[in-house]
Amino acid sequence: MKMFVSSLALGAIASAAALPVAHADGNDRFGAQHAVFVMTNDAESNEVVAYERTPYGTLQSPHKYQTGGRGSGGTVDPLGSQGSLTLSDDGSLLFAANAGSGSVSVFRVFGSHLLLSDRVATGGSEPNAAAQHGKLVYVLNTAGSSSVVGFFLSEGKLNRIPGSLRFLSGNFVNSASLAFSGDGRYLVVTERTTNSIDVFKVLADGKLSSITVNPSAGPGAFSVVFAPNGAVLVSETGAGGPNSSAISSYSIVADGNLLPISTSVPTLGSANCWNVVTPDGKFVYTSNAGTSSISGFSIEANGSLAPLQSTVVGVNPPGSSNLDIAVSADGRFLYSLNAASGAVGMFQIQSSDGSLVNLGTLAGLPADAGLNGIAAN
Repeated sequence: MKMFVSSLALGAIASAAALPVAHADGNDRFGAQHAVFVMTNDAESNEVVAYERTPYGTLQSPHKYQTGGRGSGGTVDPLGSQGSLTLSDDGSLLFAANAGSGSVSVFRVFGSHLLLSDRVATGGSEPNAAAQHGKLVYVLNTAGSSSVVGFFLSEGKLNRIPGSLRFLSGNFVNSASLAFSGDGRYLVVTERTTNSIDVFKVLADGKLSSITVNPSAGPGAFSVVFAPNGAVLVSETGAGGPNSSAISSYSIVADGNLLPISTSVPTLGSANCWNVVTPDGKFVYTSNAGTSSISGFSIEANGSLAPLQSTVVGVNPPGSSNLDIAVSADGRFLYSLNAASGAVGMFQIQSSDGSLVNLGTLAGLPADAGLNGIAAN
């Protein structure tokens, strides 16, 4: 098995050297396949790299697709966000934030192939994340007057909702992520500078209520996701000490306030900024960029978190700086964007206990070149 996986990886690396621009069509033979998508965040021409996923969870046959916008450029994690590349709930659309040109692009998804459907201005500075629920899409503008702005989604097109712009608690708050609750009633945003978690109610017309600002339970609030049971899960980078990162869970009460459930559960790693929940809601994984590791936790019915095994369940090569992570739609595989090494980490999820089987890494992406965003279907 190791020899077979290695051969697949070598073949995909060779293909990545060329990275041809591909086009989807109605006869796309890959339409039923699973795929993984990574965003280059290139300052001259932002692009999405799409990989076919083999039945074994490894990746191959990369293709590049231009977003029509510009990224921010930079080295490792210039966007400082989770969700700069986001799949729609049904996996049919992919949203890409163009931080350098103040826009968001929409692609139609055909397996591992993409077709650019729309690109619209976000009405703010440096959009770095997007979230979707049903016919609503909200985009996070992190720089300047930090804000969120809403769009109605129809047939792969975005139409801005008049009066939907909502400002966060201040300017330049380094907002890092946003997420809709599963029932679509709330939108939650994290602010890194203020260490705050903002909650907005989603109104019937698609606009948002006034902001409710909540203090994070621990230092370094970064990314937020919802578990299927409604628990709000927030990654915390920690206070800066060795392996001080953590993750907390909350519940939302009717007035938009957050009630802590599990407070600052240690990841036993450093620079945990990203997290992802399995589709069945059983597990949440965190990406610890400072220690090139992935930690795992079970999610209980009441939203409390419990470490899986020895907490750290996956390890990338040293110096990987694994940023955003994604779980495949079928819940079988986890992928990490290793920005410093220009690679994708590949892991198989064991459904019985949440442990990870390391499938190796796939190189071929530019190292230390501003990569941000990963998604999997």
